Amino acid sequence: MEIISFNSAYIEDFKNLNLAWLEKYFWVEPHDEEVLGKPEKYIIETGGTIFFVKDDEKIIGCVALMKIENGVFELTKMAVSPEYQGKKIGQQLMEHSLDFAKKKGWDHLIIFSNRKLENAIYIYKKYGFREIPIGENNPYTRGDIKMRLDLA
Repeated sequence: MEIISFNSAYIEDFKNLNLAWLEKYFWVEPHDEEVLGKPEKYIIETGGTIFFVKDDEKIIGCVALMKIENGVFELTKMAVSPEYQGKKIGQQLMEHSLDFAKKKGWDHLIIFSNRKLENAIYIYKKYGFREIPIGENNPYTRGDIKMRLDLA
């Protein structure tokens, strides 16, 4: 297994991995449809990135770092294929993303999530994210928790 940087050849994998967990636990919101349908426009071209986990020739996981404002990025759209869950792939993606963000000199990362995703919340807390007020700019109606990790 290896973590690779964005490659447009894997856009459908990015979309399908995320649709799978969204449809399993929640529903696909308009914001999801926009970002998943046009990740180059909403993530890459605005200064963010997407990482993929590749096992041989198969994409089995992904995560995006989407620019909110200068130095502030949302860690979003993290997904691991169901048959690969429980193998710490999400934690490897998290570590890779945090190392990348620190090397870039970013100020902090935010996450919008839902308390129903207990395993995800556990991982976020393990890596130092702390809960903050959601505020008025929550792009997801399902989001009931906002977390922040200061990188500096």
